[in-house]
Amino acid sequence: MPLLVLLALISAGLVIYAAGNWALGAGFGAAVLAGAALLSWYRRLHPPEVAVGEAVPDWTVARAAADASNMAIAVTDRAGRLVCASDLFGEWFPGFPTPPHVTGDAPLSDSLGHAARAAWRDGEARVEGIVQGALRLDAFLCRTGRSEDYLLWRFSPVRQPSALDDVHRLLTGEAGRQLGEAGIMAVMIGGEGRIRAANGAFLLRAAGRIDANITGRDFAAHMRVDDKGRLFLAREESGGVPLRLLQVPLKRAAQPAGAQSGAQDGPMLLLLIDEPAGNAGGTSALSYIETLLSLLPFGLAMADRDGRVLFMNKAFSRAAGVKPEEKPSYPGDLVVREDQAAVADAVRRFAVGPQMSGDVAVRMRNQPDEPIALSLAGVRGLGEAAVLLSLKDNSEESKLKRQVAQATKMQAIGQLAGGVAHDFNNILTAIIGHCDLMLMRHTPGDSDYDDIQQIKSNSNRAAGLTRQLLAFSRQQTLRPQILQLPDIVADVSNLLKRLLGESVKLEVTHGRNLGAVRADPGQLEQVIVNLAVNARDAMPDGGTLNIQTYAVPAAKVREMRSDILPPADYTAVRVSDTGLGIPPDILSKIFEPFFTTKELGKGTGLGLSTVYGIVKQSGGFIFAESELGRGASFVIYLPVYQGADADQAAQPKAPVRRSETWGTGTVLLVEDEDMVRAVAERALSRQGYKVLTANDGEQGLEVLAGDEKIDLLISDVVMPNMDGPSMVARARATHPDLPVLFMSGYAEEQLRKSIDIANVAFLPKPFSVSQLAEAARDALAMRPAE
Repeated sequence: MPLLVLLALISAGLVIYAAGNWALGAGFGAAVLAGAALLSWYRRLHPPEVAVGEAVPDWTVARAAADASNMAIAVTDRAGRLVCASDLFGEWFPGFPTPPHVTGDAPLSDSLGHAARAAWRDGEARVEGIVQGALRLDAFLCRTGRSEDYLLWRFSPVRQPSALDDVHRLLTGEAGRQLGEAGIMAVMIGGEGRIRAANGAFLLRAAGRIDANITGRDFAAHMRVDDKGRLFLAREESGGVPLRLLQVPLKRAAQPAGAQSGAQDGPMLLLLIDEPAGNAGGTSALSYIETLLSLLPFGLAMADRDGRVLFMNKAFSRAAGVKPEEKPSYPGDLVVREDQAAVADAVRRFAVGPQMSGDVAVRMRNQPDEPIALSLAGVRGLGEAAVLLSLKDNSEESKLKRQVAQATKMQAIGQLAGGVAHDFNNILTAIIGHCDLMLMRHTPGDSDYDDIQQIKSNSNRAAGLTRQLLAFSRQQTLRPQILQLPDIVADVSNLLKRLLGESVKLEVTHGRNLGAVRADPGQLEQVIVNLAVNARDAMPDGGTLNIQTYAVPAAKVREMRSDILPPADYTAVRVSDTGLGIPPDILSKIFEPFFTTKELGKGTGLGLSTVYGIVKQSGGFIFAESELGRGASFVIYLPVYQGADADQAAQPKAPVRRSETWGTGTVLLVEDEDMVRAVAERALSRQGYKVLTANDGEQGLEVLAGDEKIDLLISDVVMPNMDGPSMVARARATHPDLPVLFMSGYAEEQLRKSIDIANVAFLPKPFSVSQLAEAARDALAMRPAE
């Protein structure tokens, strides 16, 4: 602005000098100032547009950076599209799926979806404990980009603790100090012979200072051997005390099963103890070693040359399943009979000759179905001790493997059951439809009427079985509402009293401050009824059925330390009985479809599998607990609904008055199954519609492009060549107001998540002629008025 004023004054002076008129000069300067002010005001109102291309990131550079980070990274935009991903993301999640739908696990996808919304809102979010095959991952989400219009997904594996980490913490912590006070120097070295960690006693004597940093130095440089073969610290040149060395292999390089190695080629724990003067038997040293082994966190034991067990620490006893009051005489007593000879032979080989180490695959008596590695190493100079045995306590690891295997098996069975139910629904649709058409031509007095009615009744029973299969595979149609669990239990209590009979007593207790949950009330009632009926059958002589609801806050979940239940607020319901209990060998199979322990003809084996599917599809978790002779308990955890409408009770829907199902207009029917297409065509034609048919989506588009005006499009979802949603998406481009009715054997909720098309109706298979007519009438009613 000062520059403009100066330019205006100079211009006015030049005009006055040239024209000799003061008024003309002053007017010219004022005009210059006014023009500059108008120009500045216009630039503020209309700033220059930024080129769109300047804000587009260079994804080739971003992808190269993601690959170089050695992490599974993905980037999505606000539209939910995957715009960039690292190669490692594709390896962990085959096919480069778009987050949050990285796996087929619906609860995991919902959890990642909630985290994505939180990240868009708050800037970042986390999801922990994602199980993907053998991997256990944590996901970190953050908003990024110049305009913060992208979401960065970073998946990192959860680092599992190892024996090396345990030893490192032991040596550098309080336990290392206690070892030093007991006169034991401890050093961990790598396969190359360099020091990785040491306790204070070794640092003080080997380097002269307890805070010395000798990590990475060669261990051999700190030791010396005299002409008699005795071992000393190099720093103690004269007057030093000879040392006794014990080597504990921690991890060996990969080698064939049963192979032996004459030299240690992996990380190792070295224990150094002063050799007592005049002690040739090594008894004092052995007592030192036993003291040390009792302090170590991994399983170690010692055996003599004859194979007798001299000592085992608590970790070894726990891993081998040995009770405190028991002590095996030989290592072979710990394994199954078939492996005893191999263990005894290995102990004899390692007890004599040169020092060697190796592994033997054995099956323990307490876990005969899970082979584990028993590590052996020959030791010398410790008196009677000749062999060091190592056994890893992998009970938690085995438990996690069993849980992952069970979850994978249940998912595979669910996919198979869902596929079978979907195909079976097509057959039932044709059978029920033809029965309805025949019933229209017969009256109750006809000879064939009862037979047709019986066929339809049995078909409806078969449809109920398919619904149970779809429930187990989490593909059934749910109508979730916001509700309180005590209300559901109260609604079903009267029915339960009739089902349980007089010999079974029903007790119901409710906790306080229960959070609302979002679930299908009818399906939750089915869950409680199924569990109650199973409990009744488990109490043939009578007993007590207890139904209890209570709140489980996130802090309580963290205290439970469950590998399956993520920390969150839950409302739980426990159904327990005082019956016979469930044997441990079948407890892991009870949720599998068609598995039953009841007599032939007294159960389908779908009751508990239906319960499992409904709970999982509702985002919850179910656990079974049992003790033979003392009953069984089923605990269901449903996440507390956190929406803004959580305090609003579900309002009962007013009954809808059904009008006449006769209609007019042209219907395009697209269905790849001939039997379903034939019965649907006849049913719609009888209702007054003109029906055009097509075998797949491509034929449907050809008919739609013809001269005939289409009033309603009815289509299957899964079809060859072109599926229903793809066809409808292209049809809406030319017919934006065309009513659409999808019919499918899959769940409506699942389909609506995968179909991004507005204003479509849904008809689940199998359906009757009247249900099809009503659905067609209601779909036509959605058509905008012309």
